Amino acid sequence: MNFQKPLIIDFKVALEKAAKYCAYQERCHWEVEKKFREWNIDDEIQDEVISELIQQNFLNEERYAKAFVRGKVNIKRWGRYKIKMELQSRHISTYSINKAIQEIDEEKYILNLQELLQKKSQTVIAQNDFEKKMKLLKFLSSKGYETEIINEQIENYGITG
Repeated sequence: MNFQKPLIIDFKVALEKAAKYCAYQERCHWEVEKKFREWNIDDEIQDEVISELIQQNFLNEERYAKAFVRGKVNIKRWGRYKIKMELQSRHISTYSINKAIQEIDEEKYILNLQELLQKKSQTVIAQNDFEKKMKLLKFLSSKGYETEIINEQIENYGITG
């Protein structure tokens, strides 16, 4: 039994719902549009609601990108590549992505990488240094860090191979 939510055609109701959704935490257009489909908001008023959310500063792509980058660097310890890919999947403009990525504190970024490297190197089981280095490289690459920085930090950590 499929139950479909009733179609919301009232602009004010849709705007109020969307404003509450955006006020809770930073959102991007893509997330709001996804939520509109979930709430079954009429296609004809979606653009108007998004336009009003932008005018009222509930939606701001650049602010969203900066908050997203801060969270992923400070909490999840993601690298630049993974962050960029995730923002692109959310349809954020290249301009906003680049602007947000530029705000990453390089010292914090390297420190995150070093902490991940230290934790992972204690749990990696390998036959030799080369195999250990490759496993660490693969792990840190999956977190989105750049190969050159990973190699540099692995060498600084004392693993050769």
